[in-house]
Amino acid sequence: MSGLVVTVGQHGGDGVKEYFELQCRMVGRRFRDAGLAPLLACVVLGLAFVGFSIVLFRKTEFAEYVYVCSVLMLVGRLSESRRSEFLEICFGDAGLRKVRVVENLVCSSPFIVFLLCRQFFLMVVVLLVAVVILALVRFRARLDFVIWTPFSKKPFEFSTGFRNTFYLILMAYALAFVAVSAGNFNLGVFAMLLVFAIVSSYYTKLENEYYVWTYGVNARGFLLGKMKMAMLFSSSLALPVALLLTVFFHRDIGMISLFFLAGLAFLVCVIVSKYSAYPNEMNIAQGIPLGLCLWFPPLLLVLVPCLFWKSEKRLGGLLK
Repeated sequence: MSGLVVTVGQHGGDGVKEYFELQCRMVGRRFRDAGLAPLLACVVLGLAFVGFSIVLFRKTEFAEYVYVCSVLMLVGRLSESRRSEFLEICFGDAGLRKVRVVENLVCSSPFIVFLLCRQFFLMVVVLLVAVVILALVRFRARLDFVIWTPFSKKPFEFSTGFRNTFYLILMAYALAFVAVSAGNFNLGVFAMLLVFAIVSSYYTKLENEYYVWTYGVNARGFLLGKMKMAMLFSSSLALPVALLLTVFFHRDIGMISLFFLAGLAFLVCVIVSKYSAYPNEMNIAQGIPLGLCLWFPPLLLVLVPCLFWKSEKRLGGLLK
């Protein structure tokens, strides 16, 4: 971020153009650090996105809702308050809005293009309006109270993550009630998996090495503890949806249980993926296997043990 301040100061003006040039260079650097040529990586990711989207739209009739939720979650991460405050310092209020509108449109453009190809024109309009409004509206109010969370400070992922995404959890619960009222089992399963997807996003942020060291256990104990608490707390959030589906779709209890376990397994996979690269962030090499697991969940049975072993080695020097 300090490089951004220098860039804006050197070029004068609002610095928005220089900001996006800097972001492009940073993305290219991340690809090169992962051992991939930026152009090749973009082509591969584009093909993977198209392939995954085609499979998604063939497998479920609610793929467009998956798209909208995915975009809103992505845009929500870009709207983090500290990040917005920093951008406002650099560019001013007008520059901030310009940056946020462009960012939101760029991030949502692959989804919008595919929805247009599938002729979901109404959903495209809804998505465009939503991402622009989220870019323009500023949630400046500082509340004098802290949003209550059923989770303790440990693990920190849930206490902070829940406060930032509680509205998405409520949206998942609302989808579950809509599924029950419409008698649509697939939508209900999607609502349950959406809860696990939201929780999985809690584990994409790296903590300082000091906070890992303070646990005072070995690497295996640390990982098992993380996995145990993640499964316990995520189950408490997803269980209301699962129970609701069980009551109204009791004939499909086997499928409900299977998807519930798949959601837990994917969450565990995200955790071990995170620490398999620690103290570095997850790169393309870790992201591709996770994407493949979404397409073919049985891969989790192989990927989780492998990543757990790699995470143990990574954390071994820090936790003894």
